[in-house]
Amino acid sequence: MTAVDYTVIVVYLAGMLALGWWGMRRATSTSDFLVAGRRLGPAMYSGTMAAIVLGGASTIGGVGLGYQYGLSGAWMVLTIGFGLLALSVFFSARIARLKVYTVSQMLDLRYGGSSGLISGIVMWAYTLMLAVTSTIAYATIFDVIFGLDRVVAIVLGGAIVICYSTLGGMWSITLTDMVQFVVKTVGVLLLLLPIAVVKAGGFAAMKAELPAGYFSPMGIGAQTVFTYVLIYSFGMLIGQDIWQRVFTARDDKVARLGGTAAGTYCLAYAVAGAVIGTAAKVLYPNLGSPDDAFATIVKDALPIGVKGLVLAAALSAVMSTSSGALIACATVANNDIWARLRGRPAAASHDEVAGNRLFILVMGLTVVGVSIALNNVVEALTVAYNVLVGGLLMPILGGLLWKRGTGAGALASVAVGGLTVIGLMVWKGILASEPIYIGLLASLVAYVAVSLATKPTDAAVLDAWHRRLAGDPAPEPTPAHA
Repeated sequence: MTAVDYTVIVVYLAGMLALGWWGMRRATSTSDFLVAGRRLGPAMYSGTMAAIVLGGASTIGGVGLGYQYGLSGAWMVLTIGFGLLALSVFFSARIARLKVYTVSQMLDLRYGGSSGLISGIVMWAYTLMLAVTSTIAYATIFDVIFGLDRVVAIVLGGAIVICYSTLGGMWSITLTDMVQFVVKTVGVLLLLLPIAVVKAGGFAAMKAELPAGYFSPMGIGAQTVFTYVLIYSFGMLIGQDIWQRVFTARDDKVARLGGTAAGTYCLAYAVAGAVIGTAAKVLYPNLGSPDDAFATIVKDALPIGVKGLVLAAALSAVMSTSSGALIACATVANNDIWARLRGRPAAASHDEVAGNRLFILVMGLTVVGVSIALNNVVEALTVAYNVLVGGLLMPILGGLLWKRGTGAGALASVAVGGLTVIGLMVWKGILASEPIYIGLLASLVAYVAVSLATKPTDAAVLDAWHRRLAGDPAPEPTPAHA
């Protein structure tokens, strides 16, 4: 690392804080603060959506999987891209027309308010752990850049994200995400990818150096790919962090086309990460951990200045996911849990912005504290997605696709699926496949059986639901009460 590299990184971090301050001036209402006023156009929407779904796990972890398995290491990020494409093509237009702030508010609309609190708790746990995994990743990057202690690195990175997220909410996060999207594209796709391949001697030399399995599309294993689909593709369909970005779209056309562009970008990013990891295997065949591949190739293979930009790109990946998960966590905590427990009436717009800002600060400090206590990113991410998909996939997709689904069925599905997943993770281990397989099956059975055994959803509730899905004008919901 040279003075030029450090300057690039410091300027980048200062720019994030400046954009946070600028975004604060635009966040004058609840809608501005939580969903950027619901007025993002296609370019900004697709850039910010790509930024949030491609975080540290997709960048550092994607390169690590390429180092370990070769080109088939792309599957984790590919399934994220496929999930985003499915969300954009099949569901995003309807989600955008609902004009809500949280997934739990969608469940309230569909089922008549019977499952909002418990679904809010499940979603809060997911978004909290997602923010934690991104925050833990700061330690790796800041250690490479500045040689900082792990705790200091987490506090430094967390403080920057908390600062710009608290200042301007979704407007600040959107502005910073656009910069992060550009930096990530230039740093990873346009610089690191070609330089890594050239340093490794080109594809012919890489094929000659490595076993054939490194170039097999299914070298990582069919069961692993299937598990990735269940966890990540389905996770993209129902996560509050992803839905909250859908809510920022100007209209349903922007949500569909912009999301499709972002999903396609994810596919390219997945292949790039796997190729970079494969090149790193040729250059550094005996690394202690596959996750060291990204930092090692950046540190040793890149020229002055470029090294700083690529490390800034890694920071971009982590910060975009962290800030998106943080505002999602705070939105759910304030509007789906705290407000329901208090049963408070709607507050004035100014007070509501202040309240959401306070919750981002409190949740941010919580995330930093949990991140310091934990150390295993993969396990934390697996817990987050297992609980989310096992508990909420069936009620959400069932609500969108099956008229006969009821509030009692949704509540049973959340409880049975979530508890099954947690119990099996304790019994079989966090990284086992059984929790998500059996948890999803239990959630489906509970949803269908209880829905069929209980009285259908009230006709007036369904009528209001279908009118919202059709895009009938509706007042902006107040997120401060049930």
